[in-house]
Amino acid sequence: QVQLEESGGGLVQPGGSLRLSCAASGSIFSIYAMGWYRQAPGKQRELVAILHDTGSENYADSVKGRFTISRDSFKNTVYLQMNSLKPEDTALYYCIVSESDGNAMYDNWGQGTQVTVSS
Repeated sequence: QVQLEESGGGLVQPGGSLRLSCAASGSIFSIYAMGWYRQAPGKQRELVAILHDTGSENYADSVKGRFTISRDSFKNTVYLQMNSLKPEDTALYYCIVSESDGNAMYDNWGQGTQVTVSS
């Protein structure tokens, strides 16, 4: 069982910055991707950014150039640096850690951390 501990959310003014962290612990197989999704009220959950073990990254078009995803493999931690935040970035942000035991793949989700961008 994998436990994910998210931190770093909060209230920030437009144009501000936040850094989200997600640390994975427990019985972890081989991690092949770590990333972040978000869900705003009344909207579907959407991909924000994901980092694959190959080093490739994917970002939502709406955050390109403003958000940066990174990973500390030794700590099994993924980060999301969010700059130039906009009110439309307000959402509950979920960490996802995808792993494989060689036979099957598993997605592990965090509980979510709230990001609110407002003046």
